[in-house]
Amino acid sequence: MFEFLPSLATLITFTGMCWILAITPGPDMTISISRALSDGKAGGIMVVLGTSSGIVIHTMLVAFGISALIIASPTAFMILKTGGAGYLVWLAIQAIRNGSSLSVKKADGPAKSGLANFLSGFMINLMNPKVIIFFMTFLPQFVNASDPHVTGKLLFLGGWFILVGMPVNLIIVLTAEKLAVWLAANRKVLRGIDYTFAGVFSLFAVKIFMTQAR
Repeated sequence: MFEFLPSLATLITFTGMCWILAITPGPDMTISISRALSDGKAGGIMVVLGTSSGIVIHTMLVAFGISALIIASPTAFMILKTGGAGYLVWLAIQAIRNGSSLSVKKADGPAKSGLANFLSGFMINLMNPKVIIFFMTFLPQFVNASDPHVTGKLLFLGGWFILVGMPVNLIIVLTAEKLAVWLAANRKVLRGIDYTFAGVFSLFAVKIFMTQAR
């Protein structure tokens, strides 16, 4: 009945990764904070809802696309997983080299409607090639090619990603003004997040490479 549920160990690992991603600055956090500062908390919340909706689309594309790939060629799926691990290493290196891409400034121009903020969040997530590549390489790391319920598990993991990240994103929006001031005065915190992200994802990638080599 609950074949779509991953193992407890997998779920715990995935949840930890989700939390790290949620606190790691990126375009979605930048736009949600900037809109919260310019249009109020409601504007920031609508952006978060929009970015989450974009993740729903990515999840569905990955879930059904990966399932088709496994049926067509399990070997190609393993190559994708190995390439995905390499991509995680590249992200870790970029985090250390370039640092967090977070702006804490108010958005320019007149206040936007709730729908406009929702669409901004949705489009920045849906059309960002980095998000597309990340989901295509990240989610498959938590399923096996031999699993007959891979589609259901990928859909569950995508939904869990949203569920786990949503509270963090909402807290960021609701505290945007104080958070912006605090981060501006404590830039070392962002570097700490960068190194945490880089360290965890590098270890995760090494684990994947070792598993694939067996």
